[in-house]
Formats: sequence, structure tokens, C-alpha cells
Amino acid sequence: MVKGISRQVIVVHSPEPKLFEQAIFILNDEAVKKGVTEDTLLKEAKKLMAAPEKNRYFWRGALWAGSGALATGALWLLTVLL
Repeated sequence: MVKGISRQVIVVHSPEPKLFEQAIFILNDEAVKKGVTEDTLLKEAKKLMAAPEKNRYFWRGALWAGSGALATGALWLLTVLL
């Protein structure tokens, strides 16, 4: 069922279309009411598209490395004590 609500969106084409051709950002009603310029909205959308994902992968790797080190240390401690 389609409602009669109109929303404003920004469509940004991907710089590397390997996986995604474009991203669609739905604008917040408050941003539209405050009179944010189109240039500001486009810059923010492009900034979000270019945001690196490395930080998430760093913590994932650090968690696995820490878990492995903890398990190795616990196993070594058990073999020394027993």
C-alpha cells in the first residue's frame, strides 16, 4: 500500500561501481526545514560514501588476536601448573 507522503532524497553515484552503483540518502525533515543548502547535503553524502571501514576491521582483528593470546596463555599456564 502506498501512502501519500513525499520525501526528499539525494542520489549519489558510487566512485567504484564494483558492488554498488548508487546510494540513496533520505533527508531528515528537520534538515529540510532548517534550510540546509544543497551543496552542504551533497558534501555530507559524499563524505559518508567515502568513509573508510578500516576501523571496524581493525577492532575485529584485535579482538581475535587478543582472544588467541588469552587462550594460548591459559593453555600454557595449565600445562605448567599441572
